[in-house]
Amino acid sequence: MFTVSRPLFWAVTLVLFAVIGAACGRPPARLQEEQVPEEGHLLVVTTVAPITNIAYNVAGQAAKVVGIIPEGVDSHTFEPRPSDAQYLAEADVIVLNGLNLELPTLRLAEKRKKEDAEIVLLGEQTITPDQYVYDFSFPKEAGDPNPHLWPNPIYALRYAEIVRDVLVARDPANADEYRANYAAFEERIRALDEAIRRAVESIPPGNRKLLTYHDSWAYFAPRYGMEVIGAIQPADFSEPSAQEVARLIEQIREARVPAIFGSEVFPSTVLEQIARETGARYVDDLRDDDLPGEPGDPLHSYFGLMAENVRIMADALGGDPGLIANFDTSNIPGPDGHVRYGR
Repeated sequence: MFTVSRPLFWAVTLVLFAVIGAACGRPPARLQEEQVPEEGHLLVVTTVAPITNIAYNVAGQAAKVVGIIPEGVDSHTFEPRPSDAQYLAEADVIVLNGLNLELPTLRLAEKRKKEDAEIVLLGEQTITPDQYVYDFSFPKEAGDPNPHLWPNPIYALRYAEIVRDVLVARDPANADEYRANYAAFEERIRALDEAIRRAVESIPPGNRKLLTYHDSWAYFAPRYGMEVIGAIQPADFSEPSAQEVARLIEQIREARVPAIFGSEVFPSTVLEQIARETGARYVDDLRDDDLPGEPGDPLHSYFGLMAENVRIMADALGGDPGLIANFDTSNIPGPDGHVRYGR
């Protein structure tokens, strides 16, 4: 039989107690060390990637920004994980799109947040009920308006303004940085708005029509003189019925739409079928909450999201994609490689 001397036994025992005690002395599910804000820095927890990125562009290095909905995941059906609950429990500010987009996350945030944490619903502070849009994927009888406000850059600017005001109120020591970042963000948004307008105006008027998989462009299209003529995904997020597909095919033929648009988040064989039946070009790489590139890339930003979408639209609909191809898409505070986007 193997035996251990008494001095060695007690030495090993003391080491084990020290290790166990150290492990018990810290919360088992705390944020990873590199994701914990520095002493005195706010922790801002957000949801979808465009909102995470807008918040980062305002917060810069003065606050820690963490998004909990992974890019490429359906934000309408996302269910927070236990690790997300921990972020929400430690957050100082919780920023959601609102308009019932992230209801499971909102309920969890209300349950788990710190007493002094603030939940911010952006959509409800950006438009009024008389401005709500209801459409194929978001019919009025279902009760929820279309929540995709951020593809309209002016609404995205309002999102940034709300974030700025919340951060300034909660962290006055860094108010100058928040205000300066917002001012630069506003200047870039104004330039983006003009670049989008020029690119859309280059599209022949009869081609300025959008038929997409998901109803993400309801607040974008009217600003730039485009028309959303339909969406494939019904309100219950299922596949459309054969009758609905037949109606869309007839609508596309009548409107002589040159291209129809799919989504990287929602691949659809139905759109491929519709394209074959109508002769329209099928473009499957529009994005609404999945930023181009990877964190740290100049294209991985709200600006990159919108510039790429408009470039794709212009190219497919007979416009000049070069009018927006060289737009500056970099983040105002610099690369976002340290920002968490639901990973």
